[in-house]
Amino acid sequence: MAPVPTPSAQPDDVTESYVGLDADAAERQARARGWSTVRALPPGTVITMEFRGGRINFEVDASTVTRCWVG
Repeated sequence: MAPVPTPSAQPDDVTESYVGLDADAAERQARARGWSTVRALPPGTVITMEFRGGRINFEVDASTVTRCWVG
């Protein structure tokens, strides 16, 4: 039987702290806090719902983060 993969560690962070930030500043902050993948998406983007440890997602409208979630 194959071993069960260990999910990537993710930073202990508060996603709400990114809402309202400029998208570039939010990305710099997320990388400084240890997020391995930072993804910025326009509102209404269709995405798959698979969870990826170590990834933080930003919904960005007019260069401002309006929503943030992990995975």
